Amino acid sequence: MSNNTEGNAYSLGSPRAEALLAAARAMAPALRERAAECRAQSRVPDETIADFKEAGFFKILQPEQWGGYAMDPQVFYSVGLEIARHCMSSAWVLGVVAVHNWQLAVFDDRAAQDVWGEDPGVLISSSYAPVGKVTPVDGGYRLSGRWSFSSGSAHCQWAFLGAVVPVEGAPFDMANYRTFLVPASAYEIVDNWDVVGLQGTGSHDIVVDDVFVPEHRTHRSIDGYYCDNPGNAVNAAPLYRLPFMQVFVRAVCTASLGALEGELDDFIEVAKTRKAGPVAMSADPAARAVAATVKASIEEMKLTMVRNFDAMMACTRAGQPIPIEDRVRYRYDSSVVADRCLELSGAMLKASGSGGIRLGSELLSRHLDILASQAHVANHSRPFADNMGGILFGDENRDFAI
Repeated sequence: MSNNTEGNAYSLGSPRAEALLAAARAMAPALRERAAECRAQSRVPDETIADFKEAGFFKILQPEQWGGYAMDPQVFYSVGLEIARHCMSSAWVLGVVAVHNWQLAVFDDRAAQDVWGEDPGVLISSSYAPVGKVTPVDGGYRLSGRWSFSSGSAHCQWAFLGAVVPVEGAPFDMANYRTFLVPASAYEIVDNWDVVGLQGTGSHDIVVDDVFVPEHRTHRSIDGYYCDNPGNAVNAAPLYRLPFMQVFVRAVCTASLGALEGELDDFIEVAKTRKAGPVAMSADPAARAVAATVKASIEEMKLTMVRNFDAMMACTRAGQPIPIEDRVRYRYDSSVVADRCLELSGAMLKASGSGGIRLGSELLSRHLDILASQAHVANHSRPFADNMGGILFGDENRDFAI
């Protein structure tokens, strides 16, 4: 599946990568069995988080100095695809929580000491919306605010929260955006996750009231854009020279793609028993065309995502910058995945007939999960299409979240 020809121990196809993927596939029965509980309880079951930890999934992007595997992102996303085939909420939480182990590695190393010093298995949730109120003070900042959509927060002991640091006399500027790292003792989780899809992600609100955050527990987005972060002083592997947003956004589109693949599995099962008029659905040319289109589209998107990261990793291994025009295209490629998945899911739901809209229909549940994924700003493709089109027409890049 990967075009990587280096064959190193950190890549797809390596023994460790194969073992991780085998573990993900083996979880299929348990994930399907727990899916209803996951939705009903508005959280990924503790047993599932424990399974992920035992399998080493949270270690995939974690630095080796903290017991992690520091593997290529392609491995991480391939594991996420397998999990999402059986429970999209579980895959979503795995993606957005485990990817934080990568971001913590690019913080000042003192932040990692704070979080993992006693237990390298501690987890971090996030809500990156730039809604926090920040006041610069000696040694750091005072932070207040309310953030929505902190997926998996009930399983985490820290949170990444977004805010723009004000500059006196200057307007609000996203170039001054930072991620603030806050311990659970300093925030309140507001249980308000009442939604039509991705119910199991438990993406509750987080409230912070005038908490001090030391300078070393902040990460400037502009450092992530230039791929030159404080954490690179100790985490010098090529993995940690990737652009921050390229790594993060794949965590929120991969789950949609994996869920679509699981929905295709279910669609094929439905076709074995359902009638489409006088013929079996499996013999209906329209249903066959839908299945073929979905399968081909899934494989195309998978290959595109892996190809993009193969190219980025090749650049970082060579110590070369990733061309801006390529980064813009990669960002757009990620953002349209959710759009395409929703369209293809809708085609299968329509082709499944009246049974597809009944409560309890797996096709409907997966469709609503994919629909809910579009609420994430990383899956809003229009701004990224506008930026990419502008570059094709000769404009300069206008987006630092690439």
